[in-house]
Amino acid sequence: MLTATAEAMKDKGYVGTSVAEIIRRAGVSRETFYQQFRSKEDCFIQALDAATKQLAGLLEAARQSAADSPEATLPAPPEEIFRRLLHLYLRTLTEQSAFARLFLVEVYAAGPEAMAIRMEWQRWFADAIAEIFHVGDDGGADERSFGCEALVAAAAHLVTAHLVADDLKGLRGLEDPLVRLAVRLLG
Repeated sequence: MLTATAEAMKDKGYVGTSVAEIIRRAGVSRETFYQQFRSKEDCFIQALDAATKQLAGLLEAARQSAADSPEATLPAPPEEIFRRLLHLYLRTLTEQSAFARLFLVEVYAAGPEAMAIRMEWQRWFADAIAEIFHVGDDGGADERSFGCEALVAAAAHLVTAHLVADDLKGLRGLEDPLVRLAVRLLG
């Protein structure tokens, strides 16, 4: 049902998607839907939460893998770790564009609880970037911390624009410019 929710909202938006549309796409009864969810908003929030947890898990595993890589005698430079994570992030968004739209586009229509979840995950991404670039390990932590937040906000905006335009090639093309921006802000 979560996938059906994401696909329906990709096509019709949050406001234009009814519970009946989710049920139709999922091939379940209304009773089954309401056994799992209190409302369309509850279903949306669970789909949003599942998508963000899956993405965060992938990124955390990739970051840990880069840090623990046995073939590297020295840790990878922050730019390379960030590039790997960004590549995975952009690839995942293109492969799961319906869920990406939930997080980046439809969340604005879904209400304050959904927006609070999005803000929490954006903070998580900013903290992960701060860790990669060792923000706080030296002076200027406040400015560099702001740089992490600004980088996440810029990336979210750029990714959203490509998702709304259904420009998945352009979405993947954000990797190099965002890496360069990260290095200028945090390197």
